[in-house]
Amino acid sequence: MPPHATIAMVPFLVVEQRRSLPRATLNQPLAFKRKGSDEALGGVGRDISVGGMFIETETPAAFNTEIVVVTNLPGEHAPLSLPAVVRWTKPGGMGVQFGLLGARETHVITELTRNAKG
Repeated sequence: MPPHATIAMVPFLVVEQRRSLPRATLNQPLAFKRKGSDEALGGVGRDISVGGMFIETETPAAFNTEIVVVTNLPGEHAPLSLPAVVRWTKPGGMGVQFGLLGARETHVITELTRNAKG
């Protein structure tokens, strides 16, 4: 196999590895703030795993920006604050990777993904 083909395949394999966590589909309104900012921006969570989520928004933060996502996930009465880093953006949205989550946040997301599998 030519060397350029091997290099081209490596990012694909990494992406597949990142997607190995179970995901749950959402349609959940949320707010997020960039680190160091008090401005709350809006969006809709479209999918989630314990590793991160996709946020549909007209105001995506820049790549590598630290944010905090605040949302009421299904089944929860109190909002969750989820620290995250923007890992990719596209027009109309961004993919974020969660930072250190607490036990409650991890449990809620795990239950959502487990229930989504049927």
